[in-house]
Amino acid sequence: MSNLSVERLQSLFLRELAIIVNKDRKIENQPYFNITEVKITRDKSDATVYYTILSDLEEDIKKAEEILTEITKQVRVELAKKVNHLRRMPTLSFKYDDALAYGNKIENILQEINKETEK
Repeated sequence: MSNLSVERLQSLFLRELAIIVNKDRKIENQPYFNITEVKITRDKSDATVYYTILSDLEEDIKKAEEILTEITKQVRVELAKKVNHLRRMPTLSFKYDDALAYGNKIENILQEINKETEK
């Protein structure tokens, strides 16, 4: 397929996808997507793209998921134009990265515990 290692390809996809998914923003109220990680299978057939948005509200996360589902084919085509040394472009699947929200939740719990112990 390509002589690029999976790690280098993941890094390249991360950079390019961050630009592509936020480029046109033609959809009304489209959030800004922060691409946090890309994981590509060893055979380079599938790529899982992890993203976050600036809101932790469930309705905003669902809307973001719908938008990404809607534009996945377009994103894949644009990515193929930028990364043109692959014979076959991996299929893309987008997943919300809840690690940041989880970290914030833990931080809030620790702050509450500190407040109670200071009393």
